[in-house]
Amino acid sequence: MKLSVVIPCYNESDNLAKLLTAYDQVIVRTDIEIILVNNGSTDQTSTQLEQLAASYARFLRVVTVPVNQGYGFGILEGLKIAQGEFIGWTHGDLQTPPGDIISALQILEQHNFSEQFYIKGNRQGRPLFDRFFTGGMSLFETLYFGVKMHDINAQPNIFHKNFYATWQSPPHDFAFDLFVLYSATKANLRVIRFPVQFPERQHGTSKWNTGLLAKWKFIKRTVTFSKSLKYSLIQKD
Repeated sequence: MKLSVVIPCYNESDNLAKLLTAYDQVIVRTDIEIILVNNGSTDQTSTQLEQLAASYARFLRVVTVPVNQGYGFGILEGLKIAQGEFIGWTHGDLQTPPGDIISALQILEQHNFSEQFYIKGNRQGRPLFDRFFTGGMSLFETLYFGVKMHDINAQPNIFHKNFYATWQSPPHDFAFDLFVLYSATKANLRVIRFPVQFPERQHGTSKWNTGLLAKWKFIKRTVTFSKSLKYSLIQKD
């Protein structure tokens, strides 16, 4: 298996059929697997997956997390069973086009599938306020950690499995993306960004980006994690 991509889904029953149809159209290779994690959903996601799984068995594997323990936790549960030489994750809300994982794989192929590369999207077409928010958080993390970090939550994220094996105590919440990107820079991986479109959601609502209050809570959680991460690094040194 060359590539395993984890997609955590929490209450995405309205998106699942379109999501899997879209992946079915772009995955023409036999060495790519999609690991869809039902991350403690409370809607009809489980029922939908039971009905759809057999139709997409050529590339689909399903992991069920009975109780949601966070965005990062769901991804980690999927990565545990990943069989690919290269692994990673993306979102399941149809704001991250399935073709992006193929683009990421092609970039790796151009670099002879070197394990020294970390491939990550760079979101285009976002609202001005969201870009301002992302830019502010990126600037804070860059200054705080002393390494350049931009569009931290962009998808997809693809890397060699050996990098995953080096992680220690990754967070289980939305700080997961920050942890992995920072770890990649500290491991001296070459981070390659490529432009990805970021359209509006077709169904449902964001699980965290629901307004100013949600953004403020996200900022506080991220700053708290950043402090603990930096402290742990100091302790190791």
